[in-house]
Amino acid sequence: MAKPRKIIIDTDPGQDDAAAIMLAFGSPEELEVLGITTVAGNVPLSYTSRNARIVCELCGRPDMKVFAGADAPMARKLVTAEHVHGKTGLDGPELNEPAMPLQEQHSVDFIIETLRREPEGAVTLCTLGPLTNIGLAFQKAPDIIPRVRELVMMGGGFFEGGNITPAAEFNIYVDPEAAEIVFGSGIPIVMMPLDVTHQLLTQKGRIERMAELGTAPVKAMVEMLEFFERFDIEKYGSDGGPLHDPAVIAYLLKPELFKGRHCNVEIEVKSELTAGMTVIDWWHVTDRKRNAKVMRHVDADGFYDLLIERFARI
Repeated sequence: MAKPRKIIIDTDPGQDDAAAIMLAFGSPEELEVLGITTVAGNVPLSYTSRNARIVCELCGRPDMKVFAGADAPMARKLVTAEHVHGKTGLDGPELNEPAMPLQEQHSVDFIIETLRREPEGAVTLCTLGPLTNIGLAFQKAPDIIPRVRELVMMGGGFFEGGNITPAAEFNIYVDPEAAEIVFGSGIPIVMMPLDVTHQLLTQKGRIERMAELGTAPVKAMVEMLEFFERFDIEKYGSDGGPLHDPAVIAYLLKPELFKGRHCNVEIEVKSELTAGMTVIDWWHVTDRKRNAKVMRHVDADGFYDLLIERFARI
């Protein structure tokens, strides 16, 4: 049996982030979560740091180390998404305040220290929110860049356009400067854009299958998802809403669920109209270096089978 893959989850929980964390915790044979780092995004940092700990406790993992990170983007004012996730970011179920402590170390320093300590090429960064912590870490300690095994991220969009502006997906829009640093760093990147996540709808039948598990953590998750999907059902007129962030963890567990191609991805930082746009050279019309594997298709039924199977283990 191969050793579990070492990951750091960098996140701004949100209900879909909570589902991603839960999927990782349900897969200890494949994934060793070294720590969870939080960033301002869906909601301000105080809430994302609280929410990460709530999810850890829900999953019976109060031992997990959670670090608070950047409370604002590198060069802009913070934009948040309470209109989607509710005031707390985990609106839906009744949740207890977390008892487990937040670590004293800053997320950026934890990321730097971990990448320096672990063997080169051992640690995968899983980013579920704006890339601020990673951008800051790469800027502060460029020596860690070649040590990263891979960065698997939820963010961006191409054929699906944007979800916060016509051109930009939320995670990239919040901190395009950080995204520009990450995409320019030369590390291996796997990108889960809206093109994939919009195929992962929380359809009624899928949520019912989840609810049948009946455990306390899954019950809370179902209530979160029922709250979370109301916004997207209204917006897209779909059966359920897209479940974005667990795509990152699912890819590490079952990459064969996804199909995509290596492309050049540039981040728009100057334009007001298209700030935060991921300019994806899908058709290879430029000779710019291919710096990311951009996913385009996903087996949605296979994804939900995996999610439900792993949720059942918690």
